[in-house]
Amino acid sequence: MFKTKTYVQRREELKKKIKSGVILFLGNSEAPMNYAANTYHFRQDSTFLYYFGIDRPDLAAIIDLDENKEIIFGDDFTIDDIVWMGPQKSIKQEASSCGVKHTATFSDLEKFCEDAFKRGRRIHFVPQYRYDNILKIHKLLGIAPKHSNDYASTDLIKAIAEQRLVKSQEEINEIEKAIEIAYEMQTTAMRFAKAGMYEKDVMGFISGLAMSLGSGLSFPVIFSRRSEILHNHSYGNKLKNGDLVVNDSGAETTLHYASDITRTFPVSGKFTSMQKDIYEIVLITQLVAISEIKPNITYHSVHLKAAETITEGLKALGLIKGNTKDAVKAGAHALFFPHGLGHLLGLDVHDMENYGENNFGYDEKHKRSTQFGLKYLRYAKPLKENVVLTVEPGIYFIPALIEQWQKEKKHVDFINYEKVNEYKNFGGVRIEDDVVVTKNGARVLGKPIPKAVEDVEEIASDKI
Repeated sequence: MFKTKTYVQRREELKKKIKSGVILFLGNSEAPMNYAANTYHFRQDSTFLYYFGIDRPDLAAIIDLDENKEIIFGDDFTIDDIVWMGPQKSIKQEASSCGVKHTATFSDLEKFCEDAFKRGRRIHFVPQYRYDNILKIHKLLGIAPKHSNDYASTDLIKAIAEQRLVKSQEEINEIEKAIEIAYEMQTTAMRFAKAGMYEKDVMGFISGLAMSLGSGLSFPVIFSRRSEILHNHSYGNKLKNGDLVVNDSGAETTLHYASDITRTFPVSGKFTSMQKDIYEIVLITQLVAISEIKPNITYHSVHLKAAETITEGLKALGLIKGNTKDAVKAGAHALFFPHGLGHLLGLDVHDMENYGENNFGYDEKHKRSTQFGLKYLRYAKPLKENVVLTVEPGIYFIPALIEQWQKEKKHVDFINYEKVNEYKNFGGVRIEDDVVVTKNGARVLGKPIPKAVEDVEEIASDKI
């Protein structure tokens, strides 16, 4: 945990934004894999962690704004639990560590909510993503499970999102710790991957690194020679010389702050001429995008600059034709770059995504696009100092998408399909770093992870 005052200050700041009623925080419970006692790795809810920092299951908390009172609800472990788990802190001890003076049993939470409901008090809560917590909302507040998130407090969502958006220095330090682990995962994968191995061999090795150096993965590893598949979680392909592989992976620190880094590298240790051409367009695009980032610039505009840079690069190879800005405005570039430039990063690898992207990434002035590709941009609003986000442009040759667009004669004024079909089996390239917005620009966080062609080739050739 951070120091006690961190959590006290965070709650005090929230109280200034939500003036009345009750704020309900539900922590997570254990999730069984195949029977009750055999559970998945426990991960506490990020909202609960942000305001209370207690990393154990079966807890809830209340901030009673009208009474200016905070309560943590939970049950102490029994002697039967302790036999299996060893000595454990009491709920009071846990609460004290984050500056909460009042505790109660979990069953008392139902009585508290019932009393608040009878008195007509508003109970604020954020959207729930786990079914057991959706059922708890039903039990505590009487809201039908299928409608529970319809009643989530927009006021609370926006208040928390505004607060969590800007990272403190201690949070940035934690993210950089997570990037240190990602450095080891990325450089080890480059050295470890060899022709004849399966993707799962490398995936398993770097997953173990994440566990040994922190508290595990921040999301399931994407490691694939089918690099045109944006989120490929299948690991059954055999690697061979000539393959490009994408390694999109990240770790969590013991305080659960995340990293998210992508590198693309040749299994053989040497890019082919065609691979190098595409790779360098993506690398230039990423560097240009990072240089565009500064306070008050919308991430929407940075995304469009990246799209224009990709388009210019592909024009030089004969894959795209015509006016660059017109091509991007029409969305022709999305055949090759069909996703958003990046997303927020913090306690969640897609920070605060459980609140709904439109609640923090967009607003009345910045509406979400409906255009293919651009609609997947997760954050579009103006940037602020100490916001942390990913910058991850890519170029992909997706056979099914190429075939569909060519059949529909889509964007024929901008796309040279005859040339594109020469790249149909190419795969894809993505390069991603985690970046913090500074007073006058941006800084790539963490120890630099090799991404220049010569640096990637040097490490990928030095096999272990």
